[in-house]
Amino acid sequence: MIPTLPFGRTNHSSTRTIFGAAAFWDTPQKDVDATMDLILQNGVNHVDTASSYGKSEQLLGDWIRRHGRPFFLATKTGERTKQAAYDQIRRSLDLLHVDQVDMIQLHALHEEPDWTTAFGPGGVIEAVVQARNEGLVRFIGVTGHGVPVPEFHLRSLEQFDFDAVLLPYSYVMMQNPGYAENFNRLAALCKERNIAVQTIKTITRSPWNEVHQDRTTWYRPLEQQADIDLAVHWALGNPQVFLNTAGDINILPRVLDAAHRFETRPTDEQMNELVLRLKMQPLFV
Repeated sequence: MIPTLPFGRTNHSSTRTIFGAAAFWDTPQKDVDATMDLILQNGVNHVDTASSYGKSEQLLGDWIRRHGRPFFLATKTGERTKQAAYDQIRRSLDLLHVDQVDMIQLHALHEEPDWTTAFGPGGVIEAVVQARNEGLVRFIGVTGHGVPVPEFHLRSLEQFDFDAVLLPYSYVMMQNPGYAENFNRLAALCKERNIAVQTIKTITRSPWNEVHQDRTTWYRPLEQQADIDLAVHWALGNPQVFLNTAGDINILPRVLDAAHRFETRPTDEQMNELVLRLKMQPLFV
């Protein structure tokens, strides 16, 4: 059974593996339907999508239109100004065939010009607060990629009381001392304020580099079950975090299988052996 954890202050107990619907970028509807059956059979009760994930909202919305919404539903807006973001939120609701999403997130807020606009007059913060006041969304989160993102999230939390954050987390990424220090500072603040911590890119093997790209993830993922087990179990070994699944429906069953069998965190020796054997590299430097 996949373990659950209170998702911050939302009063929702989410499975610690959250389904990352970036996997539905341009997926045939029949495969979307089969994947949704799979996540429900595995007890997953939290789905995360975004307006910028290709056809994800539309495809997921078609399933919701036919089956309802038996899970916590989150989406994201990448707009930085009030009106554009508000319009995008309304469009997301239409595509998803819902009157309300559980959480709207500010997508990829990890660059200075975007951050300044978002929190300035007429910025996206005003749109998400309006959407929450109107009952279109219940909670508000912020996401980001790259080495600077924990610092940006810390700054964002000084400006606004977000309900959740999302950022990269893997054994390889945490070997960057600066990133690890800022991630841990962010995690401590989130624990103090009861803010959910979602993690991404956990099963990254490396950038694609010269390797033929044969997965729908934008990084080269781990492939073998035993290797995925180590990466997933290492992340879940941090009792505070949620793990957002990789954006490939064919790898998804292996991630879920690993989550079901989580007991303890692998040792540093086991993780170092994995890194050396597969020549793993950080996705962000």
